[in-house]
Amino acid sequence: MSQTDKINYLVGKEGLKREILDPFNEKIINFFSDLSKQIMKDKSLSKYPDLMAFAFFCRKANLKNLKNKLDQSKLKRLGLGILFHITPSNIPTNFAYSLLFGLINGNTNLVKVPSQEFEQVNIICKCIKQIIKKKHQSIKNMIKVVRYKNNDAFTKKISQLCDCRIIWGGDQSIEKIRSFTLNPNSLDLSFADRFSLCIINTDKLAQLSKEKFKKLIYDFYNDTFVVDQNACSSPHLILWKGKKNENLKKFFWTSLNKLVKIKYDLNHTAAVDKYSELCKIILQDDKIENFQRYSNNIYTIDLKRLPNKLDDYRGKWGFFYQFDISKIKEIQKYINKKFQTLTYFGFSKKELNNFIFDNKIDGIDRIVPIGQALDIDFYWDGYDINKILSRIVDVR
Repeated sequence: MSQTDKINYLVGKEGLKREILDPFNEKIINFFSDLSKQIMKDKSLSKYPDLMAFAFFCRKANLKNLKNKLDQSKLKRLGLGILFHITPSNIPTNFAYSLLFGLINGNTNLVKVPSQEFEQVNIICKCIKQIIKKKHQSIKNMIKVVRYKNNDAFTKKISQLCDCRIIWGGDQSIEKIRSFTLNPNSLDLSFADRFSLCIINTDKLAQLSKEKFKKLIYDFYNDTFVVDQNACSSPHLILWKGKKNENLKKFFWTSLNKLVKIKYDLNHTAAVDKYSELCKIILQDDKIENFQRYSNNIYTIDLKRLPNKLDDYRGKWGFFYQFDISKIKEIQKYINKKFQTLTYFGFSKKELNNFIFDNKIDGIDRIVPIGQALDIDFYWDGYDINKILSRIVDVR
């Protein structure tokens, strides 16, 4: 096996063994509670807000709340068996959430992490090893974390063994992996490439106090820059609804830029790629009305009109498209199944709920306030993950 094909086990070198439990088993909740505490002790935690977010998510109180939130029918459930998680290459902590979804539902898990080494992955795996060695030996065979590259043979082998394959990634990656046969009783759960947007009520924005405006900027930063806009739930298009106010928009971006300068590190490669993309769009796209640079941290592109394939307009590293609307209904015809998350400010839940259900919108699975774009849950991409990753045992 060549070096690029070599499989590195980050957690659990023993062979894969099929073990199952009931969902939200107490010892699994205790495992994640201890994992949360162990991660919180790590000296590098302050450098990685996504790591801190995961540690906060898997603490015992949150898992108990999630358990109570889910449908508690009288039907008994057990895990499916072996889950094969293939996680995306650009979101370091995604693998940990996928593992949590699988383990909390009583499954044995083999998780493929990105071939690129992220420190967050190493920290989480180190912490898992530490707490398993201390007090969680009973579930050590339910967790295997691997890293490999260019090894279709291994992917095919595990695909034939698993009871469910969970694929996170771009459309082409998912299509390729789906070409590897599953056994007849297995299923695929795919989280494909998605597009997200943000809508801001300018009339309400203008009324914000200085402190609340500052908090909104901080929340928007967390939705976007923390993951370089790579998350499927990070917005690419900003819709400004209400009375047109160019000064207010400029103040929003200027304020964001001040925060970015303090908190964000734009590497040289990303800076060059972002600038090249800006030049290409300006030269080639006739729907561009104007553009603005806020140092090299933020680029905004004003659209003359919304394009039919709106979900093609994506940015990274602080690259945003924007457009003014007078009514939210104006975007209805542009929404398709590619649309995942709508973040918002200045709207009531009822108003947004009515927009989706009154118009039978075929797209947008999540509507959350600005600041919650990255808050993953058991309801994701319109799926009830808790129910999909466990099976009903119907005893009559």
